[in-house]
Amino acid sequence: MPTSISTPTQQQPFIHAQLNVVRPGFTLEVDLRLPGRGVTALFGPSGCGKTTCLRAIAGLLRARPGRVEVNGEVWQDDGAARPLWRPTHERGLGYVFQEASLFEHLSVRGNIHYGLARTPAARRTVALEQVVDLLGIGPLMDRRPAALSGGERQRVAIARALATSPRLLLMDEPLAALDAARKAEVLPYLERLHRTLDIPVLYVSHALDEVARLAEHLVLMQAGRVQAQGPTHALITRLDLPLAHGDAAATVIEGTVLRHDAHDHTTTVGFAGGTLLLVSPTARTPGEPLRLRIQARDVSLALAAPAGSSILNVLPATVAELADDSPGQQMVALELGSVRLLARVTQRSAQALGLAPGMAVFAQVKGVAIVN
Repeated sequence: MPTSISTPTQQQPFIHAQLNVVRPGFTLEVDLRLPGRGVTALFGPSGCGKTTCLRAIAGLLRARPGRVEVNGEVWQDDGAARPLWRPTHERGLGYVFQEASLFEHLSVRGNIHYGLARTPAARRTVALEQVVDLLGIGPLMDRRPAALSGGERQRVAIARALATSPRLLLMDEPLAALDAARKAEVLPYLERLHRTLDIPVLYVSHALDEVARLAEHLVLMQAGRVQAQGPTHALITRLDLPLAHGDAAATVIEGTVLRHDAHDHTTTVGFAGGTLLLVSPTARTPGEPLRLRIQARDVSLALAAPAGSSILNVLPATVAELADDSPGQQMVALELGSVRLLARVTQRSAQALGLAPGMAVFAQVKGVAIVN
């Protein structure tokens, strides 16, 4: 049975997608109840049904039976007395694919205006100038796609989708075709978009670092079913789920900048479990919200607070639970107030420290190991 940590109430904006898609050798059967704001990631291995789910929500394939409702607007309802089906072009959505698929004969400006021209003036809610500024594509407007890098092409594809003023933005592994450098180039722009525009996003990915950085809500999929759904920070630290195991296991912490020291390029961030000091070459403003990612492999444990250590962050914590990880290693879930932190330690270290639930320890995190 799939587990659910929390689901949005019907008093709040919400997305409901109840979908059944049968193909030779594969069946998608999901019942998604998602927040109608922010970014929700559909995460899982290749072939688990993420893209099929997105295409069914878009109306590019028909779930039978199915029901799709987006913030009070019903796009499909096979259970109604008179079944309802809205074709894709009437659903008011934007779709960004893995490949940018721009019109090569048009300039960047022409590609974006193609999306704008498809939207009646009365339904335009997104200011084109704002999108151009947020995505940093102003200097590219007169170029043709052939003269753009992979990252630039994807930013233009996103701008074209947003130019339609979508009620829902669907993104199907938009960074998968990019190398690490281009991916690092695009991610900050996606963060700016999600912070600024009030458009719900369904984001398909099998890259945990993208999900941890962008998504507030997470749907974990496996073999056409929902394994779990809920807030990202909660799901990725649950030891009964695969996300909390292996080399990529990490914790997401929502914090607020308390101060920035330009002299040594460090930023102090407050969060529900205390404070963290991290290296930040970029100046940060006090009060600025900041999402941090700490990999479990970068957290070490001690029974007493160390003296004379180079490690900047030493946090009192309580062991919540332990689970076997890869051979010779254990994953330790720690509680720091209301925040859960993962630490990946060797089995020998866990035995030497006598780690057990309820035990008080100190979690040590290098400032250079915190990703923001």
